[in-house]
Amino acid sequence: MTILDETYTLANGAEIPKLGLGTWFIDDDRAADAVRAAVEIGYRNIDTAQAYGNERGVGEGVRTVAVPRDELFVSTKLAAEIKDYDEAVASIDESLQKLGLEYIDLMLIHSPQPWNDFRGGDYAEGNRAAWRALEEAHRAGRIRSIGVSNFQQQDLENLLQGATVVPHVNQLLVHAGNTPSQLLDHCEGKQILVEAYSPIAHGAVLENAEIQAMAERYGVSVPQLCIRYTLQLGTVSLPKTANPEHMRSNAQVDFEITDDDMDVLRGLRDVDYGEHSAFPVYSGK
Repeated sequence: MTILDETYTLANGAEIPKLGLGTWFIDDDRAADAVRAAVEIGYRNIDTAQAYGNERGVGEGVRTVAVPRDELFVSTKLAAEIKDYDEAVASIDESLQKLGLEYIDLMLIHSPQPWNDFRGGDYAEGNRAAWRALEEAHRAGRIRSIGVSNFQQQDLENLLQGATVVPHVNQLLVHAGNTPSQLLDHCEGKQILVEAYSPIAHGAVLENAEIQAMAERYGVSVPQLCIRYTLQLGTVSLPKTANPEHMRSNAQVDFEITDDDMDVLRGLRDVDYGEHSAFPVYSGK
């Protein structure tokens, strides 16, 4: 039994593998190969988004692997700009069509604000409208679980005012150096499972001397330590890579970080994302 065989149970009873494959920055024409390689290695959780522009390729990968569809957990996300019921309905249809799948295991609202106004204005009503479309698709069985991404506590509270389903998932930027402990606790209290994207901080932690020294003590790589950290926080870990070697090593995390070291990692602050700071999610907002 490896981490690839382990699952969490969502509030609605659905099982989600603890380790998944993130596909951001994997081109559409390379996505199918990446998915096939990951599934061959043992991954069963594949995460994409409308904004990644690779749903077609991801869907092709899912449809052409030797593993039955019901053994795979496929997630996508409603574009952050969609804050309208009719647009959301059309967009859900489009994702199903592009993926070429009869159902999606999990679909998220990608961000509480459009990317060009990240952490800006008030889109509570638009999010509730988009959520209504997701709830309907969920009731119809076209989406098995529904959730959000990049939602802060206030965003969640705004959404819940009009919701009949509490989000099953909140996908957040979580890594050593950026651990939103209060938000993690809040989600846990609401039975919202957190998924950690960029668990290796988009590569930004690879040069951190403290993390390097700790990884050395455990006899593991920095990425392995960082992935293990997010798993021990109780989150789904979604490292992204198209490289089968990295996929393999990312799954070799059957060691235990001590409580003291977890505290050290939890207390780390200030990661320099370098050129990637241009992306809203890494901008520090």
